[in-house]
Amino acid sequence: MDIVNELTRAHRELLDGKRKVLVLRRHYDAEVADVWDACTSAERLGRWFLPVTGDLRVGGTYQLEGNAGGEILRCEPPSLLKVTWLFGPDPGFSEVEVTLSAEDGGTLFELRHTAEVPEEMWSQFGPGAVGVGWDLALLGLSLHLSGGERVEESTFHQTDEGRRYITASSRAWGEAHRTAGAAPDEVSAAVAATTAFYAPE
Repeated sequence: MDIVNELTRAHRELLDGKRKVLVLRRHYDAEVADVWDACTSAERLGRWFLPVTGDLRVGGTYQLEGNAGGEILRCEPPSLLKVTWLFGPDPGFSEVEVTLSAEDGGTLFELRHTAEVPEEMWSQFGPGAVGVGWDLALLGLSLHLSGGERVEESTFHQTDEGRRYITASSRAWGEAHRTAGAAPDEVSAAVAATTAFYAPE
């Protein structure tokens, strides 16, 4: 598998308003039931994303190790999962919704992350702040579904392939930012800051 080429399999979109909406959409060559299980089974999530604990049912809460946590708002197997996505001492409004549908013998996966983002963070990083993280997660899911080796996110940026992937992801989110109406200099600065954050020298 050409890991960097995995980026071209996803469509990225930014809906830029008071609440920012990042959309990632891609096709997986796996049945809907398998993708659903990979995204909702605590055991499988820990193999490609992050270990998760909590009361994993509608109305219950979850916590990803070292990352976000929140409430499970909707769970409609095997097609819809919606959760609050809260991280840090003052996370504000943030929700993630994943929808799955059968397409071309596989699964159309769509992730929508809707959040109110502090202006200082948005002006520095733009959509790549979380977009690159989601690209890394979708790569992990792709490798998991195809039986490939897991990418170790803590060291991925130290490899040539990892740096190329992160740089290309950051640029792709920069393009989504530009398409949504951001000025070229704003986009360039955000891409540079995001790349430096995820792939420091």
